[in-house]
Amino acid sequence: MLNLTSCQDKTLTEVVEVPLPTADEKMSIGTPTDVTADEGSFQVQKLGYSYEALAPHIDPLTMETHYAKIYLAHTNALNRAIENTALEKLSIEELLVKMDLNDQNIRNNAGGFYNHNLYFESMAPKSGGVPKDTLASTIKRDFGSFDVFKKQFTDEARKQFGSGWTWLVVDKTGKLVVTNTQNQDNPLMSNATVKGTPILCIDVWEHAYFLNYQQKRKNYIDAFFNVINWPTVQDRFENAISK
Repeated sequence: MLNLTSCQDKTLTEVVEVPLPTADEKMSIGTPTDVTADEGSFQVQKLGYSYEALAPHIDPLTMETHYAKIYLAHTNALNRAIENTALEKLSIEELLVKMDLNDQNIRNNAGGFYNHNLYFESMAPKSGGVPKDTLASTIKRDFGSFDVFKKQFTDEARKQFGSGWTWLVVDKTGKLVVTNTQNQDNPLMSNATVKGTPILCIDVWEHAYFLNYQQKRKNYIDAFFNVINWPTVQDRFENAISK
């Protein structure tokens, strides 16, 4: 039995016990369409692909555990935390900016909800490769080349101590910047070292990769580049620079 912990906040129990298959046992994988949140302001974002669709880069059991258990838990916990407060009328982006960072329950779960939305949207089957159009030219402008960007993003994700996220953001000047955040924080929050509009992220909590890659985080990061949904990242980029 493997315990995967997705949040340090004691008000949200998210130690997910994942039974590992025996040599003769075939794992039964569900479907993302079966996953629904409890009633509340925020609902789970539809995955848009099956749990098996990103294999072999992201394995089906990891995808199911990540989406149907950890992400769902953040969604339900966020709805409970903001019920009957002014925050339940806000968009998730507004909530992240206006919330009290000292409220760890809302902070962890609002971050967990937003971050996972962006992460799951950042991937797609039959994707990867390199970006095109304005995003490609802006990466070249701000990093020198795509290869330099990829190395910087990979290095930042590898060196992130403990649990957290690595981001590609558009800062207030329109420049692309790579940055890290701890736990479930993100660059929209008021405490962010580098603030900006996120357009790409990778989850480097162990629950995102441990079943398939164990301690080899670098292998997971390399695999992530094979499933990046660059058209969606491009759309986010264009929306960010048009504001």
